[in-house]
Amino acid sequence: MGPEGEPRRRGIEGLLELLPELREMLTRVKQVELEQVSLDIGDLELFIPLGAPGGPGPACGSAAEAARLPAHPQELLRETFAPVRPEYPARIREVVLGATKAEGGSRGRTVTIGGAAAPAYSGLEAPPPHLPVIAMDVFDYRVPLPKALRRHVEEVLDDPGEWAKRLVERYGAEMVTVHLLSTDPLIRDTPPAIAAKTVETVLQAVDVPLIIGGCGDPKKDAAVFAEVAEMADGERLLLNSVTHEMAEARTLEVVARAAKAHGHRVIAFSPLELNSARELNRRLYDHLPPENIIMDLTTVALGYGLEYSFTIHERARQAALMGDPELSHPTASGCTNAWAAREAWMKLDPAYGPQEIRGPLWETINALILLTAGVDLFMMMHPAAIRTVREMAGELHRLAAPDIDRYCSWTTVQI
Repeated sequence: MGPEGEPRRRGIEGLLELLPELREMLTRVKQVELEQVSLDIGDLELFIPLGAPGGPGPACGSAAEAARLPAHPQELLRETFAPVRPEYPARIREVVLGATKAEGGSRGRTVTIGGAAAPAYSGLEAPPPHLPVIAMDVFDYRVPLPKALRRHVEEVLDDPGEWAKRLVERYGAEMVTVHLLSTDPLIRDTPPAIAAKTVETVLQAVDVPLIIGGCGDPKKDAAVFAEVAEMADGERLLLNSVTHEMAEARTLEVVARAAKAHGHRVIAFSPLELNSARELNRRLYDHLPPENIIMDLTTVALGYGLEYSFTIHERARQAALMGDPELSHPTASGCTNAWAAREAWMKLDPAYGPQEIRGPLWETINALILLTAGVDLFMMMHPAAIRTVREMAGELHRLAAPDIDRYCSWTTVQI
């Protein structure tokens, strides 16, 4: 060995002397990192066991391996599916509107709303027991209306009876809302007796159930509702509405007692707040049975806070189904409020589309969004919007209780 090989020999000998110590050290560690180490490897052979983890496996292609393989399937594997079927401990109360002659009224038929036992259109097990009802609006004097609305009722704007008759006969209104706006002290201050006469005219013109809307003044509305309730004794009207302002003005009891004495129903209106709705309902329970109350939780126009209306209706329905008795009432929506949005009726840039389409679309979208939150009663105006919402509600109602074979037959189709 030449002079250059002497250091290498001494290095190998030193490494051999350290091997026992290294072996002892390695027995106490689980991982070793080598730095600045290079390995020269020729052929590398990897062995992957095919047996159970931790045990030796048979060699690839052996008879033992073939015996362990599962048999080739001769048909499709069958699997079952058990859908989750949520059950809610409570249901929404039902409210009947309108009274036939046999029931002491003069209506041709009644309508029933409410009764839901699950969130709206949430599954196949608990479809809504009743389709939502749509009422069309009539006013007790000629009010300014957007052209898209006015063109349908131009000839009857001065006659609430004829106006209501057109809505029923031409557009198939299920209910009619008579807005007694002229009773507002700041508009015409129409006396309660005259307002009751207007309602009587509409009762004689049509035979569908009626909703009676006030002007928003808590004292004047109480006087008007009391007069109308007595005049239409037994007709099972829906008085729209009782409010917290009435409670503060000490007139809520007047309306509630009149409704109970003459067999009518009331809408309890509260401004987008569930605790406020609960409080108002508690006040009414002192005078009315819960089955005579419908809630209006406020409808805000698309683009102006409609998401708040959707959320409050959805939360109310969930709470009611989970057992909150103070919220277990059907809900109503004044979707006519959609026309308060300037985009629904103002002349805008052509990019927004024609006015005659924008308005109905605004009202339609308002109603469809609240339909999915479970609203039971809609107050609307435009015939096209009403027709669209009615068709969509009918389709959703059919889908909620479908013919399973019809919708699932694609899984067994022969190609």
